[in-house]
Amino acid sequence: MSLLVVGLSHRSAPVSVLERASLSADAKTKLLHDTLAAEPAAEAAVLATCNRIELYADVDKFHAGVAELSTLLAQHSGVALEELTPYLYVHYEDRAVHHLFSVACGLDSMVVGEGQILGQIKDALARGQELHTAGRLINDLFQQALRVGKRAHSETGIDRAGQSLVTFGLEQLAVRVPVQDWAAGKRALVIGAGSMSSLAAATLARVGVAEIVVANRTAERAERLAEILVASGTGVRASAVPMSLVADELTRVDVVVSCTGATGLVLTGDDVAGALGSDPAGAVPHPRLRPGPRASNAGEGGSGEAGSGATGPDAELVARLAALAAGGQRIADAGAVRSKVAVEERDGCPVGVDALASDPARSADGRAALTGVDASALELHGTWADQGEAAAQRQPRKGARNQVDAQPVRLALLDLAMPRDIDAAVHRIPGVRLVDIESLAEASADAPMAADVDAVRGIVAEEVAAFGAAQRAAHITPTVVALRAMAAEVVAMEVARLDGRVPDLDERQRAEVTQTVRRVVDKLLHAPTVRVKQLASEPGGAGYAEALRELFDLDPQTVASVSRADAADKNDDSGRAS
Repeated sequence: MSLLVVGLSHRSAPVSVLERASLSADAKTKLLHDTLAAEPAAEAAVLATCNRIELYADVDKFHAGVAELSTLLAQHSGVALEELTPYLYVHYEDRAVHHLFSVACGLDSMVVGEGQILGQIKDALARGQELHTAGRLINDLFQQALRVGKRAHSETGIDRAGQSLVTFGLEQLAVRVPVQDWAAGKRALVIGAGSMSSLAAATLARVGVAEIVVANRTAERAERLAEILVASGTGVRASAVPMSLVADELTRVDVVVSCTGATGLVLTGDDVAGALGSDPAGAVPHPRLRPGPRASNAGEGGSGEAGSGATGPDAELVARLAALAAGGQRIADAGAVRSKVAVEERDGCPVGVDALASDPARSADGRAALTGVDASALELHGTWADQGEAAAQRQPRKGARNQVDAQPVRLALLDLAMPRDIDAAVHRIPGVRLVDIESLAEASADAPMAADVDAVRGIVAEEVAAFGAAQRAAHITPTVVALRAMAAEVVAMEVARLDGRVPDLDERQRAEVTQTVRRVVDKLLHAPTVRVKQLASEPGGAGYAEALRELFDLDPQTVASVSRADAADKNDDSGRAS
């Protein structure tokens, strides 16, 4: 097994980089095709979500594989390799298996324990199968990852350690109010009708919003989702509208959840400001704003008091927030009410990978940035990046949170898209609260970890060892099959010779002799073949297959043909992702 994964996630890269590096459906397809066209890769799969972009491949050379996969990620993401390199992590062989299994269990998710990642892994496998880029290793790996993830959720309480990104986002919008109390009676707009948007709509219905409007570019999908919501038994009213009416719906709703595949903004600052009758800069509410109508839907103290915002926000606070935004500083917190975050400058990467991008001699050629960097160094760099990001998120959030929380929230926005659907500048508009991926990342740093996480880690370690053993054993199986085939051929030849020398044997006698010879051969081969499989399944056992081929002078082409047949049977049996 020569499994390699190169990627970046919310743990290693800032959201701004993840947002720029996001892959469209066409880009994922092209990336997979180009990966197989590259010399080091025999099969591949890409796992791209809001929080991670990872390319998995079976490679025959480590350094060439790292350089090629990193270059392809940069090419298809549109982010220059020298800029992307400091945020990349690399895992190889058993470490790569451990990483994917941890991802499948939700241990590497922004919200620990969330189960949506299993659907995304399933989609990644289905894409690889459909495009014929997933061979035996990728099929085995991703199928096993799905089983490990399901096992973790069924045998432990990992679900209690976290929740879906949607629920977590709604909790951040509700701040210190129970979500059910905050959502009661509200009218919500869901933009998009994909899996995440559907989950958002179902969650909103479950927590008690009164009405949900679904907007999507494909009207049929929006209508279908609305029908499902009505039939869900939650009592929610649901309807579908075309995307052209989103601006009108903004004037009538209390909550917006957006998660589309759009490459540009779906809601701009002007859209939101216009819906609330405010100046886009957030300085002075527009005089046409009429208080009152939204108050009847209020489920949170003050959230429906549209009239209270007419006196104008704290000008000093707004000016300070605007100055921070203009200066490009990181200004997100758990409730997405933006405030400056003071983060100490962290020491450089212990192996100096972060400095490679700033080296003119290396940055001139993206591939050169990775030359001479071995697997252990890249692993160490990934660990450093993870720790640095986590440390940044743990810094105390300073600012005027309490002052802003005191303001009435007239429109709550949850942006779950990557790249973002909603202009981050809307946080400067009075009465608007925005929660996006960046603010969720910071909030999740403070989320409590359940004791069940340790149990899941134990499951992952156990499953990684079992997977490695199975793969190593499978590696020697074609050699054992070829050996037994050769033995059967020898038996057949000797029986044929016996027929020529003793032609008077009747059918019963001939069968008895044949069976006796076969039993002798089987008994001679049984102990060594069973033992060699056991030895091959242990770490460092890869050489036993070669030793067996040498000792019995097996034809390499025969072994290879058994391997190809086995792989074809494996792919046929696996079918679609389950």
